[in-house]
Parts: sequence; C-alpha cells; structure tokens
Amino acid sequence: MNPNKENLNFGKTPEEENGITYWPRADREVAGVTYSCRAVQTHFVERGEDYVELIRRYILPIWQEGDIVFSSEKVAAMCQDNTVQMEDVHVGFWARFLSKFATSNSHGIGMDEPYKLQLAINMKGLPLILWACFCGAVARIFGKRGVFYEIVGQDVAGIDGFYSHSSFEVYHTLAVLMPENPDALCKKVYEETGVSTVLVDANDLNQEMLAASPDLADRPEKDLLDLIRDNPAGQDDELTPFVLLRPMKS
Repeated sequence: MNPNKENLNFGKTPEEENGITYWPRADREVAGVTYSCRAVQTHFVERGEDYVELIRRYILPIWQEGDIVFSSEKVAAMCQDNTVQMEDVHVGFWARFLSKFATSNSHGIGMDEPYKLQLAINMKGLPLILWACFCGAVARIFGKRGVFYEIVGQDVAGIDGFYSHSSFEVYHTLAVLMPENPDALCKKVYEETGVSTVLVDANDLNQEMLAASPDLADRPEKDLLDLIRDNPAGQDDELTPFVLLRPMKS
C-alpha cells in the first residue's frame, strides 16, 4: 500500500447484492442524467485469467439494462498476460542516468524508476526517449507538463507496475503493459454477455478511454470519461477494477 495515497475503501462500509460486494461511490450527473456509482470488488486477478468470465462472475449478477461498466486496463492486460518481469529488464547507463532527472509524484510509478525507464527505452528505442526527455525538460521550464508522454505515446504512459510499496508482492517485480486490441475485447464482452463496457487507463490525474463496446459508439467520449473523472476505482489496492454506473430514474 502506498503511504502517500488514501485507499478509497478505508473506513467505508461495503454493500452486497446477489453475492457481489461493491463500494458505493458518490452519485454523479453527466449530460443531464444522474448516475449511481458502484466500485465492484473482485479477487486478485492473476495473469492468464479469462476476462469475459470475470465479467460474468462479478458484473452479470448485479447488471441491469442501461448500466455502463468501466474496466481498468490493468486487469485486462493481466488476463492477456501482457506483462514484463523485472528480472528480464536489464537497466543500462541511460536509464539510470535519466531517471535521476525525472519528476516523481504520489499517483504512481514514474520514469524516476530506472526499471520503468529502461522498459520504455526497450519499447521505443533510445533516440526517441532522449528526444522526449529533452522536450519534456524544456517544456517544464515554461510550466508545461506531460510532454514526455505526449511524445512517447500511450503505450509507454500506460506501463504499470514495479510498485515496491504494493500490498501485492507480485507487483513489486512485475510491469503490466497496455492491453492488446482493446476494441476487440470490448466487442467480445458485449457479444458474449451483453454488458456495455468501457476500457480505460485511469488514475487520480488523468483518464484515457482505450475502447468501448459497439453499443456505446454514439456516446461522446467526453461524457463517458466525465462519469469517472474522480477515479472511483481508486489508486491504491482497493481491488475494484470494475466500476458500474447506473442511470437513476427520475
């Protein structure tokens, strides 16, 4: 557990319906509709589990027509085993050197972690990382942040893991990458379960939509993301990778 964060479930009381445990979050209004919000608790999802079966197990028992489920990209990538072990990342000079100048924050592991930076170098190549570091440093002088990730792309920004503080030991030495083919995954969930799903890369600072099920194609991305602007899944070890939004009847 990260001592710099607050677990959203700490001191709260969960509720249960049809054998499913969830944590009520604050209602929210988007595009004139008020939604109730439930952060659905699961077991610790291991690598290689069946993602659709997770939806069947934890969402279908409480699902109602009109509900929208937001899913963490991390749990989807774990199911795909799209991960990298720390022992397979050999930190070189540039990762150790550049990580000393990277900024850190309390919302996750940044490029100040040499293993994460080395993984980014492995994925994108050293020339692009050097250019992104230079541009990011110049931009910070003028008060602009996030330029590094704008240059290297969402797949690097979405690297998750190497959390030495995590309550789950596996994350101490494991990096989770972005899920592969998120559009196909959301489509498969909808076709096999009927659940409207949005796959997101979300934290306390930012939320990015990776894909949505076909039935949500006419919903503006901004409206969908506004439903989770406060990151109701949490940024600690809540074990709530699914967030169910339900339109409330007037």
